[in-house]
Amino acid sequence: MNLLYSNDRPGQYPPSWYAATVDPLEPFAPLQGDTRADVCVVGAGYTGLSAALHLAEQGLDVVLLEAHRVGFGASGRNGGQLGSGQRMDQHFVEKQVGRDDAAKLWALAEDAKALVKSLISKHDIHCHLKPGIAHMAFSAREVEEEHAYADMLAERYDYPHLEKLDRDAAQALCPSPKYVGGTLDMSAAHLHPLAYALGLARAARAAGVRIFERTEVQQIDEGTPAKLTTAQGTVTADHVILACNGYLGGLNGKVAARVMPINNFVAATAPLGDDAARVLTRDVAVADTKFVVNYFRLSHDKRLLFGGGESYGYRFPVDIAAKVRKPMTEIFPHLKDIPIDYAWGGTLAITMKRLPYLARVA
Repeated sequence: MNLLYSNDRPGQYPPSWYAATVDPLEPFAPLQGDTRADVCVVGAGYTGLSAALHLAEQGLDVVLLEAHRVGFGASGRNGGQLGSGQRMDQHFVEKQVGRDDAAKLWALAEDAKALVKSLISKHDIHCHLKPGIAHMAFSAREVEEEHAYADMLAERYDYPHLEKLDRDAAQALCPSPKYVGGTLDMSAAHLHPLAYALGLARAARAAGVRIFERTEVQQIDEGTPAKLTTAQGTVTADHVILACNGYLGGLNGKVAARVMPINNFVAATAPLGDDAARVLTRDVAVADTKFVVNYFRLSHDKRLLFGGGESYGYRFPVDIAAKVRKPMTEIFPHLKDIPIDYAWGGTLAITMKRLPYLARVA
């Protein structure tokens, strides 16, 4: 089964709050016929769009192929959190790769965070960028660990931006009965993820990138040059960038063997109005310490955007709203009867070790 079509209608965004509130981009035509490029990028999410934009700004001829729409996948569906560091904390990273390489991976993540902010500013992307992500804990032991981690980042990584939250401070920020403390990172941020993706697409188009939507790559023949085959045409390119995330499928077995596609789910409630202060008293995002993390924030129209729950099969649950409502009401019991206006799922790829995998595949 092809994940590109397991849960979505061809060429259409999911029924998300993001798709309903974004300034739409006119569709790009599918590729028809044969063409030549210096670089062909497969996948028009953040990775593909940013790569194409930067290469075009250096004068290269770039073709970008997208099976559905720009920002269709994880880039247009996620929780909108621009966090600090890697997926796993630096204690874990140091144990896996040593302190020197852990420092390089931390710097890589900080560079990425800074780049996103820079691109938004440079290209005037209107995506509701706001500072602040809180990391909330469920127990006193977890709070101690979070506070110790804040000290470690300040001392070892010159990152003094984690404010320690005790129970009172955590409750003042996020009055859930579940959270007893945590940290607040005002150097991190949150944004409208699909608006950011479409802003990158506009910038890439202006830089000369040739973007083709509804153009699934069916086969890649490696070589110098490489040849990419689609339903209605081909691209011959000196270099190929695979930016497919969880939708790689069988395009490259060497990459597919090192990543695993998983599904995650998000819901948007009806507007909360004045009751928004019972969820968050500041316009920051939250992620908590659960392994299957709960993450949430308020939208600019005062909805709760809440992400939670995972699955590992090809199909999304029939009732995504019900799947998300369970963890949402564990955190906010008073929202048990709140209407959910939007609910959607998305597929993303994780590496087997939860660390970046860096390699040239051919």
